Amino acid sequence: MNLIFLGPPGAGKGTMASRLAQDKGIPHISTGDIFRENINNGTDLGKKVKSILDSGDLVPDELTVELVKDRLNQGDVSNGFILDGFPRTIPQAEALEDFASIDAVILFTLPDEEIVKRLSGRRVHKPSGRTYHILFSPPKVPGKDDVTGEELIQRGDDSEESIRNRLDVYRKQTQPLVDFYRKKNLLKEVDAGPAPDEVYEKLTANLP
Repeated sequence: MNLIFLGPPGAGKGTMASRLAQDKGIPHISTGDIFRENINNGTDLGKKVKSILDSGDLVPDELTVELVKDRLNQGDVSNGFILDGFPRTIPQAEALEDFASIDAVILFTLPDEEIVKRLSGRRVHKPSGRTYHILFSPPKVPGKDDVTGEELIQRGDDSEESIRNRLDVYRKQTQPLVDFYRKKNLLKEVDAGPAPDEVYEKLTANLP
């Protein structure tokens, strides 16, 4: 079962992908993870990506495609995979068709106001990466990490203005992909608004 997960930031697609990957015994493949893995392992592709990112540029489609293709050649994908964060553009989607067949594309939907509420309430303990939410998963003491008692911070990209900018970018980038996969009858929509267990139930009901 080869799947693509699409959805705005804050829709919980990473959480759903991890859960489904564990249940089905297939890898959850995020392009960010692929980049980090190749950079950490010092591969030729990793060195190319690092020099591009260090200069502040975006990784070009051809290189991203090359990294994903290399990842999909590994043995653990024989029963399927979940792609999260790829493809991001129509050229990437077209290139993917040359080396992988996709069974379904799951689009997680969530209203902007709910996304802003979810992301702007996020607080992080920077040294450990522990994450809280002022509404959904608050720390025991407001503004303090449960383990160390140190201050929690709000990441710069979790401010409301930044979130709305990210949503604009997401929509411009993703809408063409939504149309692309809808025309191929591969697109399935899942409302990401309810509680996680309910979202997961809807997700599994939409699988081929």
